[in-house]
Amino acid sequence: MRKAPSLAILLLCEVGAMTVWFSSASVVATVQQTQAVSPQAVALLTSAIQAGFVLGTFLSALLSLADRYDPRRLFMASALVAAAATAALAFLPPTGAAVYALRLVTGMCMAGVYPVGMRLAATWAEGDLGLLIGLLVGALTFGSASPHLLAASGGADWRLVYAVAAGCAGLAGCAILFCGIGPNIRRAAALDLGKFTQAWRQPAVRLANLGYLGHMWELYAMWAWLAVFLQASFKASGMPDAAHNASLLTFATIAMGALGAWGGGALADRMGRTVVTISAMALSASCALAMGWLLGAPVWIVAAVAAVWGVTVIADSAQFSASIAELSEPSSVGTLLTVQTCAGFLLTLVSIHLLPYVVAAAGWPGAFSMLAVGPLLGCVAMYRLRQRPEARQLAGGRR
Repeated sequence: MRKAPSLAILLLCEVGAMTVWFSSASVVATVQQTQAVSPQAVALLTSAIQAGFVLGTFLSALLSLADRYDPRRLFMASALVAAAATAALAFLPPTGAAVYALRLVTGMCMAGVYPVGMRLAATWAEGDLGLLIGLLVGALTFGSASPHLLAASGGADWRLVYAVAAGCAGLAGCAILFCGIGPNIRRAAALDLGKFTQAWRQPAVRLANLGYLGHMWELYAMWAWLAVFLQASFKASGMPDAAHNASLLTFATIAMGALGAWGGGALADRMGRTVVTISAMALSASCALAMGWLLGAPVWIVAAVAAVWGVTVIADSAQFSASIAELSEPSSVGTLLTVQTCAGFLLTLVSIHLLPYVVAAAGWPGAFSMLAVGPLLGCVAMYRLRQRPEARQLAGGRR
């Protein structure tokens, strides 16, 4: 199959399979319309799937699954198991030990979907790797925004949310077999545990990963807590129906990031990976430093900063993965992409759970300033990568 239809199938399957990731957030938004859900339960629903993803990516990277097996079949198996686990949730209460266990399994399965999808996209790259992975990250970004739109609109029956998500993942798992594999595929012949450590042993790859970690320190904590900040800000400014308007603006802010991911990919292929990542992280860190001081400020100012933050916080994301794909040995790309996402999502568990404690101790200025530290350090890592000779491998020599 040719490139364009294969990528179209891949993008649709990635979105369909990833719906099971976002489904718990949608369910919480729906259930909260009619009954109380404790903050601990909400945190466990989020943490379970994040922890499952970290565990799944660790095992996948350790065993080099993405480089040793047909990525389409790995994607299919992962999506189908995730669909079954999600379908089972429709027959359980919205929270509880069994629910958290199934979300953990679902997160583990996503390790065979998200990084494997990037691996498949990389096989088709012809000077446009940044854009290809940017399309996948953009789809992920838009999906992450959907629960906030659901919360604003009132939502549907929560069991139906799980059922639809399971159906989408099941269809994606079957449809991925129609996706072709590009000419850049290099299959690993056997298990090589040494590949797992290349992420740290190779200086250029290490710097790209450090840049990614700085980016991830900010990203998911910002996505997780922006709605809470906006609701507090709108209440302080006297806006009526603050919760509804906060959900709408949060949806718009995160959804606009899809444009940032696509635009960042296109620019990076033309201007260079380090140029785009440094610029995006510098801008997103500036927004983080400013936003905490805008509690209760006029709505138009808060919305403007949120919009810029929403675009820039994700504009660089795909370029770290593209950098790994260009800096790695062809037979190690899948493993090192999986290692990268594993480390990044593990770090998000820290920043997501740490932020409310910093809010309590130092207010929103202190909390968002803490998030800004990540991208600022990421800028340093990517600048150091730019100075290395290996940077000539990025974006056709455009660094």
